[in-house]
Amino acid sequence: MDIDRFWAIVEDARTAARESGVPVHEVLVDRLSELSVPEILAYGVRYDEAHDAVYRWDMWAAAYLIFGGCSDDGFVDFRAGLIAAGRTWYERAAADPDCLAGHPDAAERSGALLEEVFAQEEVGYAAAVAYERVTGDLDGFHAALERHEEEAGAGAGAAEAGGDVGDVGDDSMGEYFRFDDDEMRRRSPRLAALFVRG
Repeated sequence: MDIDRFWAIVEDARTAARESGVPVHEVLVDRLSELSVPEILAYGVRYDEAHDAVYRWDMWAAAYLIFGGCSDDGFVDFRAGLIAAGRTWYERAAADPDCLAGHPDAAERSGALLEEVFAQEEVGYAAAVAYERVTGDLDGFHAALERHEEEAGAGAGAAEAGGDVGDVGDDSMGEYFRFDDDEMRRRSPRLAALFVRG
C-alpha cells in the first residue's frame, strides 16, 4: 500500500465520521474490514511508520503543552490523534509541531475536550480490530503484521511515511530538552501562548 492510499483511507474515515457523528476509529475499522487481509496488514505497516516518524521530543513537547502534561501512553495516543487529524495536519505538525496552535479545535477547547481531538487511542487499534473481524483471529494480528513486514521488506518506506516533511522518518527523537515553561515558550511560542498559565 503506498502512502497516498493509506492517507486516502484515513481521510475517507474522517469525512464519514464527521458526516455521521460516529467516532472516527469505528468508521476506520469498518473501512479496513472491507479490505483483504494483506491490505489490512499493509495499512498497519503504514500506520506504524507514520506513528513512529513523529516519535520526537519536539512533538512530545507539543502534546505536553496541549494536555497539560503527557505520559508515555498519552504520547502514543497523541500520535494516533495526529494521524486521525489527517494528512495535512500530520505533515504540518511533523514539520513544525507549534503549528498545532492553529488547529481549529486548539483555541476553542481545553482539558478533556482537547483529548477528544488529539488523543485517539482507539485509532491505533483499528487495523488489529479489522483483522480480527475479517479473520476471526483474536490474537494473531501482531504476528501476521511482523510476517507481512518481513515478506514485503517494509521499513524501506519508513522515511516517506509522512510525505515531504524533511527528516521526520529517522530513528532519532531529536534534541532532548526539559519541558519547563521558559523552554516551552522559546521552542513552541504559539502553543505556549494558548496553554501555559502564568
